[in-house]
Amino acid sequence: MNDAFFKTAARPLSFGFAGAPLNRLADQREDANAVAGLRERADGRVALIARDMPILRRGEGRRDPLFPLSALAALAGARFEALLGLDGRGAPIFAAMLADEAVEQVADSSDGFFDRRALIVPGRDDLELVDLRTIAVQGLVSPDALAILGQAKAILRWHARHGHCANCGAPTRIAAAGWRRECDACKAQHFPRVDPVVIMLALDGERCLLGRQARFPKGMFSCLAGFVEPGETIEEAVRREIHEEAGVACGEVAYVASQPWPFPSSLMIGCLARAASRAIAIDRVELEDARWFDRAEVIAMLEKRCPEGLSAPAPMAIAHHIMRYWAEGAGDV
Repeated sequence: MNDAFFKTAARPLSFGFAGAPLNRLADQREDANAVAGLRERADGRVALIARDMPILRRGEGRRDPLFPLSALAALAGARFEALLGLDGRGAPIFAAMLADEAVEQVADSSDGFFDRRALIVPGRDDLELVDLRTIAVQGLVSPDALAILGQAKAILRWHARHGHCANCGAPTRIAAAGWRRECDACKAQHFPRVDPVVIMLALDGERCLLGRQARFPKGMFSCLAGFVEPGETIEEAVRREIHEEAGVACGEVAYVASQPWPFPSSLMIGCLARAASRAIAIDRVELEDARWFDRAEVIAMLEKRCPEGLSAPAPMAIAHHIMRYWAEGAGDV
């Protein structure tokens, strides 16, 4: 495989949650003394999650979501902790899920989405809870910090959901600096899971296939997507999902890029697929609409100047970059 291949295979990495600037220290997670030493360092910091939402320090411009480790004791302690790694300066970074009582609900959202005012940290007017999607879409933290928050949310949510052994039902305990749970009853070991999801464009010459779900914002179209099933290759999952959702048969499949997606813990695997049929048959359970779009239409959607008022996903999502990659002429199969 030559250098020309790697040059043409270079992919954009500017979407959200990717590129956490951490040395994950996987080789030190089993060393309890080493982890304890990192936990005691004065320069250690922690990303805090409460009721599935990151805590940010209020301020103008971008927020800093990392706190001194001493903040844990002042906020009712942690239910779970995990070592995320060392940052570029060599400082240890942890993640911690706070106890529920560290946060109070003071209002309900009226539009079905999280309201920043709905949850507060009692006695701390300088702190706010913001759901991770809002943080990403609005750019409330730096890209590096967003990647760290995504990692923190994914690992802590896994702990919250796996307090009991899937083999025998007994309680499990945290091990390996937060990267394993162990069952003392049956000796089973449980590791954080990542769910693979294919997200793709079917291509018919100068057109691509986009769909919209009923839950999307009005007028938004995006790539089709679906979970990879047991016993499937990525290519098989791409073909199956496109055919199931839109009735379009596909042949060749090409990989574009991947994105960690911490809702709760998926890996979005971006692909292009060459369409072998043209007629669309929409699965109305999965999609509200699906259409073929040419490059100019997709660019207009990405740039928010589509005369029909149609739009594309925000740049924090890999779907935006797959669409742009193809529409600007870089992608084909």
